[in-house]
Amino acid sequence: MDKKKAAVPLVCHGHSRPVVDLFYSPITPDGFFLISASKDSHPMLRNGETADWIGTFEGHKGAVWSSCLDNNALRAASASADFSAKLWDALTGDVLHSFEHKHIVRACAFSEDTKRLLTGGFEKILRVFDLNRLDAPPTEVDKSPGSVRTLTWLHSDQTILSSCTDIGGVRLWDVRSGKIMQTLETKSPVTSAEVSQDGRYITTADGSTVKFWDANHFGLVKSYEMPCNIESASLEPKSGEKFVAGGEDMWVRVFDFYTGEEIGCNKGHHGPVHCVRFSPTGESYASGSEDGTIRIWQTAPNQEENEKRVKHGVDEVAKKIEGFHINNKEAKNSEKPSSDA
Repeated sequence: MDKKKAAVPLVCHGHSRPVVDLFYSPITPDGFFLISASKDSHPMLRNGETADWIGTFEGHKGAVWSSCLDNNALRAASASADFSAKLWDALTGDVLHSFEHKHIVRACAFSEDTKRLLTGGFEKILRVFDLNRLDAPPTEVDKSPGSVRTLTWLHSDQTILSSCTDIGGVRLWDVRSGKIMQTLETKSPVTSAEVSQDGRYITTADGSTVKFWDANHFGLVKSYEMPCNIESASLEPKSGEKFVAGGEDMWVRVFDFYTGEEIGCNKGHHGPVHCVRFSPTGESYASGSEDGTIRIWQTAPNQEENEKRVKHGVDEVAKKIEGFHINNKEAKNSEKPSSDA
């Protein structure tokens, strides 16, 4: 019988309300780390490889919508419904600074050089804070056309990428001028936007569509219709041959990047999936859900792929052995038959 083994994830408990954002640090000398944002107001830090809990950041008084780590995973940042964004010491859990806003802060992102923190939310203003001068007023980018949902940096901190909660499209801002230089058009509001590890692609999720854009020329590379409304998508960072997506049907699906074919479906969450992210090694990916759990899934080829590879390997070995006997036919005939090792 052809029985496919169901994927068994590492299940991370601890949050008491829905998990709405996940972020992996780059690989550091101490490994890589995963930070999660939740409506329970307490971001959590975990070992990205083992999923072991490291600590909880305590200080927000409202839902935390976004969290991130700097390149060395020494500092964390969070954006909250309590009208603040906070900068944390990721080693001690202490609050280093609280950046006050006038409305809900929905997104935050460290610059690539880790010297600046970008925030945005219901005020429709993108703010850039200088982390070397914490008390200095922020630089304000031109007003966003809608409430900010996602933010990230691009092109060595020369470009800001943002999406809105209430209107479609991804806006690309020139940091020097503070103006929108281009908009990537989508039919529905973009709920997830990710720049690939190699800087080649922008992965977006809007409605029931996952799109891949050229991160340098901004042309649409791929667009795939999903089985349901998708909240988040993430491209595998090493080979770029597959991507994961999660949404309202509670399943985490794996797709072939080149064809859009579904090659895996992971079931286990008990509520809609709000966020999915690949680890920086590409060997696993994490999903966060309305059910308050994080699940970390291993990136293993499915059984059919394994069987094909094994069969291919056996065939290759058989050919080599056959060739060996053909090339040594005279030697074989001159010797007594013997069993092969």
